[in-house]
This record gives sequence, structure tokens and C-alpha cells, in this order.
Amino acid sequence: MNSISIKNVHTPLGFLLIGSYKDEICLCDWAKAKNLKIVTSRLEKTLKADFDLKTTKVLEEAERQLQAYLLKERQMFELPLLLVGTDFQKQVWQALLEIPYGETTTYAEHASRVGKPQSVRAVANAIGANALNIIVPCHRVIGADRALTGYAGGLDAKRFLLNLEQGLSVPSV
Repeated sequence: MNSISIKNVHTPLGFLLIGSYKDEICLCDWAKAKNLKIVTSRLEKTLKADFDLKTTKVLEEAERQLQAYLLKERQMFELPLLLVGTDFQKQVWQALLEIPYGETTTYAEHASRVGKPQSVRAVANAIGANALNIIVPCHRVIGADRALTGYAGGLDAKRFLLNLEQGLSVPSV
């Protein structure tokens, strides 16, 4: 059986669970996320792997980069990523990586970005299935009225991340 190495990372917003499979980051999700079990089950099934609580070099690097991001010392992640999902989900997630630091887009704009302007709901569902929170910046997608909408880490976490990126006041880390 294959193994997904996992590690808990403490952040000012709560714990993140990060995971790697064969030296690629495949998981960065909030420990309190409502859909964490769905995400981890998808990883287990697709990769035919079990979770193993142990650190790896790539997990240590992911933690280092996450902490630097939260301290405003890094704007982009330079990690080998393994996107685990359908081709459509991967297309949606890959496009999330193109949203510049400090900027936001709406679900409708993102649907257009991936060439599916009539599929806003499907795009929103794919964004909600993102297993690589923060690293694949789904927090940068907001409602059509520019209001904050669903986020696995909760709206307070989404607000914190957007404020951090936009240079607005955030609690000290």
C-alpha cells in the first residue's frame, strides 16, 4: 500500500493538515474543515494510499513556506504539487494559481477564466473540493456582490488571508 505522509501545522487561524505523496504536496486543509473527510477519502481512494503521521523534507518545506506566507515574507509557493481530482477540477484549481497575490475574482469570473461561463455552480463545487487550501488560493474567489462566501477554514480565515494579502490590518502572527 502507498503512503501519504501527513503533518499538523499550527497557524494563527488553527491547525492545517498537510500531506505529501511521493515528494509532492497533495494536501493542505484546515483540520476543522467540514469537508476534510471527503477530501482525505478522495486522496486515499485515488492514490490507493493510507495516511501516515510522519514528516518528510517536502512537508518541512511546505510548513516553512506557509509560515513565511503568514508572516508576509512570501507571496508565492514554490512546491511540487499533486492535484488529485477530475480533469475539470484540476483545470479549475490550476486556474486558481493564476490569480495574483492580493487580488480577488468572482466565481463567475473564474468560470469564464476556465472557459465555462455557464458552469458557475460546477466551478464553485470544484473550488470547494480544493485539497490545497492557501497554496492553491481558493480564498481569492468571492461572491458576485464582492461578499465573502464559503471557505473550508471559515469566513474569518478567508477574511484574514485576504486582508493579509491586501496589506490590511490583521492580528499579529
